[in-house]
Amino acid sequence: MSAKPNMHMPRRILTALLFISMSFCALAQPKKLVAVKVAQAPKLDGKLDDAAWQNAPEATDFIINSPDFGKPSIRRSVVKVVYTDEAIYIGAYLYDDPAQIRRQLTQRDNEKFQDADYFGIAFDTYNDKQNAFQFVVTSANVQSDVRISATYAAADQGIGTTTSFTNPGFDYTWDAVWDSRTAIVQDGWIAEMKIPFSAIRFAKRDVQDWGINFNRFIRRVNEISYWNTVDPKASGFVNQFGSLQGLQNLQPPLRLSLLPYVSTGYQDVPTNNGTIRNFLNSGGMDVKYGINESFTMDMTLIPDFGQVQSDNVILNLSPFEQQYAENRPFFTEGTEMFNKAGIFYSRRVGGTPGKYNDVLQLASDSGYTILKNPSVTQLYNATKFSGRTKDNLGIGIFNAVTAPMYAEYEKPNGDIIRTQTEPMANYNIIVLDQALKNRSYITFTNTNVLRSGGSRNANVSALDFSVYDKKNNYNFQAKARYSTISGDSSYNGYKFYTSFDKVSGKWQWGIFGNVESQRYDPNDLGILKAPNDVVYGVHGSYQQFVPSKNFLLRNYSLSIQSSNLYAPFKIGETHVSGDFLHVFKNFWDISFLLEGSAFWYNDFYELRTSGRVLKRTPWAFFGVRGSTDSRKKLWVNYFYGYADLSPIANDPFYVISNGLRYRFSPKFSVDINGESQHDLGNFGAVLDANGNPIIINDTSVIGRRQVTQFTTLIDGIYNFKARMNLSIRIRHYWSKVRYTAMYDTKPDGYWVDRTFLDGHDENFNAFNVDMFFTWDFRLGSRLIIGWKNALGPDASVDGLQYGKYVGNLEHLFSIPHSNELTVKFVYYIDYSDLKRRNRD
Repeated sequence: MSAKPNMHMPRRILTALLFISMSFCALAQPKKLVAVKVAQAPKLDGKLDDAAWQNAPEATDFIINSPDFGKPSIRRSVVKVVYTDEAIYIGAYLYDDPAQIRRQLTQRDNEKFQDADYFGIAFDTYNDKQNAFQFVVTSANVQSDVRISATYAAADQGIGTTTSFTNPGFDYTWDAVWDSRTAIVQDGWIAEMKIPFSAIRFAKRDVQDWGINFNRFIRRVNEISYWNTVDPKASGFVNQFGSLQGLQNLQPPLRLSLLPYVSTGYQDVPTNNGTIRNFLNSGGMDVKYGINESFTMDMTLIPDFGQVQSDNVILNLSPFEQQYAENRPFFTEGTEMFNKAGIFYSRRVGGTPGKYNDVLQLASDSGYTILKNPSVTQLYNATKFSGRTKDNLGIGIFNAVTAPMYAEYEKPNGDIIRTQTEPMANYNIIVLDQALKNRSYITFTNTNVLRSGGSRNANVSALDFSVYDKKNNYNFQAKARYSTISGDSSYNGYKFYTSFDKVSGKWQWGIFGNVESQRYDPNDLGILKAPNDVVYGVHGSYQQFVPSKNFLLRNYSLSIQSSNLYAPFKIGETHVSGDFLHVFKNFWDISFLLEGSAFWYNDFYELRTSGRVLKRTPWAFFGVRGSTDSRKKLWVNYFYGYADLSPIANDPFYVISNGLRYRFSPKFSVDINGESQHDLGNFGAVLDANGNPIIINDTSVIGRRQVTQFTTLIDGIYNFKARMNLSIRIRHYWSKVRYTAMYDTKPDGYWVDRTFLDGHDENFNAFNVDMFFTWDFRLGSRLIIGWKNALGPDASVDGLQYGKYVGNLEHLFSIPHSNELTVKFVYYIDYSDLKRRNRD
């Protein structure tokens, strides 16, 4: 008996195909939301029962970005947007089981990888698909605000692995003044946000359409979802926003705010000539003025940068200067346009005076007593002007003026000498950044430094061009730089860079080439470690963004890069590296790293003398790093690596790094990280007391040295409430260098044995404690009490007597430390608030 045909099967297949087709269309078509203007602003109380919310359109149906891209979010989210003449308001009802909502208190701008759910909104106010303002609030009502720019590298994965995706276009240092409230309710949590128009910028039009997107993070499952789909395989982020339509007759208030401050404190610094005691009293002001709805001017007058994190100082054995992170607020907030060309290293402004070390050396050689030698150049004032026209032309102007600095020292006969260590200087940057279609752009940047007396002036011009195809699959970049140095010496230089990359999809690849001439020098306001260089290479990667049987995510990357000397042209090193990341279903992750060079190669920089070269051995490095599930109270991360395969006997290098974070409560957590490095065959130039390479009989002397480094870092924070916390950071760095053999280098870079030179071993310690109590007692206003402890400038530990880590550390606490206690009061004054109060 034959079976009857199933007449419903074609209909079911057709229905399934139609559903799949509609799903793909939903993923492809940007969502739209109509803006609603209300006469009465909603009250921020975490209830959403105001009349303003009742008729506002809803944004729903969030789509997962990670860890299971393309599926609907596991929990429903409903978002509404309304606006008045003064601000835009967001109300989000985030359905969930209240018992499962994570609500850890964190620092501002620090919601990532913490135990907290959060909700965010981002505005592309110029609709250029490149730049945006993002505002985020956690379930505990802790705020984050971010400036997103065209240098954004990859979509937010939300997984919390130690191998994080780089996002250079996400500027968390930008702080706006806005308000929010959250509340836990019986079926989820509510977030209400008020974003004043004075906090963002936009073009002047009667009717505006903005790019917009909402995102939600559910910590217990590490799910990040977006209202308008953000495909992790596609390049870019802002270009994947939806649309907020119909904003009419926006009339932003006068954007004028003042941020005056007063600070006081006490400092004692022990030296070999007694303790120097200073009373630290200062006052100044930051001013923010909105010239129009698109452009803003920021000024800082007599700034105080004392209450910032101490630098991670190391014993630098390389021929290149150490680059430090920028922690000063004025130079971190809203500087994405000035940093776009990569020729602005803000630590040049107000850095260490150029002849600071010369004074130290003079005192050491001649027995002079230093009476005064400031280690930081005083900043008179700094100004930033930036914004974007309605035609998407970004304009940025930066100016800073630093004071002349002087040192004083006393000769043995009693004479007091005063010498200039840094002349008065004027730093300038001009940026013109034109956004083009399909995320493309062309940018012109100019930096110049003018110093009094004309001892050294510098000018660097940069032109950057980046173009994407319509389908956002490929990108071509071209960059050109030209530097001019004038004054005591004059010379010019240039740099060219080009690349072509496939930037979207599971499989991505690219090729690039970079040429830097012998005299290219952007270092007066930028940083370049190695000019006179030619570098070219290829790279490729495969990325799995949807879960497989065993993994949530995989990322395999491989690159090959060669570097040569530009003039005269000589072959340098060919370097191969690979990184293989795996994230498991339980949110543990592990990465395997492989890199190395297969042949002897030329090092053109280690000998620190033009025309001299040092031969380096072949090498290979294998490493493994990873972490446990960061949702747990105890989170562990690790990195282990080993390098060898050198033809020289007993030449291994290994690194061991372990860290843990323990969350004692939603308010209190501690991170402890330790790393040790051991290099038994480190070859490098032998330097004299002034840091110059030793050359004997026209031959550079190098040494083989055993280098041991230990770094211990402890971070703790206690959050009293959303805007009040106490943080402490303790860092100890120890580096011990012991020379075991010395050699003369031959003209071809190889070396031969020579007589040992004594007195070059080193034992270096850096120790810092930074403790800050921070209270944002009202929007934009802050009280900070800080205590900083560090080794005194003349403090040292005998490496022969205390050659082991424990003995070295114990003696470290028996020698004098400097101490600094400061109190800073900052008060935010908004002209619009003053005007409104006077009117009322």
